[in-house]
Amino acid sequence: MMYLSEAPPGTHPLTPVCGTGTEYLNLIVVKFFYCAFTLDTLASSALAILVTLGICFWVASRLSTGVPGKLQMVLEFLLSYTRNLVRETVSEDARFVIPLAATIALYILVANWLDLLPLPKPWFYPANSDLNQTLAMSIVVFILVQAYSIRVLGIGGYLRRFTKPFELSLPVRILFVPLNIIEEIVKPVTLSLRLFGNIFAGLLMVYLLTLLPFWVAWVPVVAWKFFDVFFVGTIQAFIFMLLTIIYFGMAREGLEEEEHGGSQAATTGHAEGAMTPATPH
Repeated sequence: MMYLSEAPPGTHPLTPVCGTGTEYLNLIVVKFFYCAFTLDTLASSALAILVTLGICFWVASRLSTGVPGKLQMVLEFLLSYTRNLVRETVSEDARFVIPLAATIALYILVANWLDLLPLPKPWFYPANSDLNQTLAMSIVVFILVQAYSIRVLGIGGYLRRFTKPFELSLPVRILFVPLNIIEEIVKPVTLSLRLFGNIFAGLLMVYLLTLLPFWVAWVPVVAWKFFDVFFVGTIQAFIFMLLTIIYFGMAREGLEEEEHGGSQAATTGHAEGAMTPATPH
């Protein structure tokens, strides 16, 4: 069993809480009733949550109708951009997506930027460098997207989504059902791996640079740290938010075809009724 103090940089070893586990070829074989936690991820995510809540409550307590402060302007820009993106990509009535996407973006941004601070290791590695956290956020988004799709399309319309492309005949569309199901299941996997891979790769890069002599390594380490935290960390927060909104927009696939088909049928029926001569009495 590898304990936290023995972990190399960027890894998230399990700290056992109950049950027993065996180790075989440096891999932990989980037995029944075995449970463990990655304490560094819990500590890092807890700190990121507290900082995110602190920023939001502090800005909310200092809201002004006059000239806003710099931090308020940044958060208002983020919220306004998210609102417009949801309106254009999803729908006018999908307002619940706005706080979800904005909160995810702000939290990921804070969790990534905290890595710039000299936090004690190995207790505070970037929370998003653990696949457990990024996958948990992706699964939450995935479940909410499926629920939204069922609410908007109904059960029939939701199942019909997996028969796209809709312009083909039904027998041909049935052949695409397995591919569409796989595409839907893979969404949370790719969403989580993209964020995890970029943040973990940044940690690994810093670790490799620190293997150089100090008088050579400190310049590339500092330069890479600023690039990784501010550029890569910000881009990954934006991409996660953007894909979240796009997935909610994709959850409405087929709605336009059904509405168009219904309106076209109603128009045809009305026209046929108008052309039918009145029966004389």
